[in-house]
Amino acid sequence: MAREFGRAQRIADYLKRELALLIQKELGDPRIGMVGVNAVEVSRDFSYAKVYVTFLGREGKEQAAEPLAALNRAAGFLRTQVASGAKMRVTPKLRFYFDSSIERGSHISSLITEAVEADKKFHQADEREDSNDLNDPVKR
Repeated sequence: MAREFGRAQRIADYLKRELALLIQKELGDPRIGMVGVNAVEVSRDFSYAKVYVTFLGREGKEQAAEPLAALNRAAGFLRTQVASGAKMRVTPKLRFYFDSSIERGSHISSLITEAVEADKKFHQADEREDSNDLNDPVKR
């Protein structure tokens, strides 16, 4: 029977936890600010890891460009820190990417809310027309 989580998934989860702590405690770069590590994808040979992050108070790729560049410059330091605490043969090279899924999710949520409100208004108007039809002696 195959394992529920493979080695790549376990390494990705470990990196996600460790990087979140290291970025918060070890990096003193004010350009980075508050960072959320959303996901980590590890390559099949464990030599590379894509780290998806979001920044508190920064919306969109344009505003996240500077802190993202600072994180990518600190990737070597973070990799060294992860390697010192982990018992892995190979520590993946880290590459940070802006995760726009939260922004997309928020946009989709607002579109759904707008559609529900428009639907409610449409049905309220339709119910008023139906009640007017019942009161009209010609249409009975």
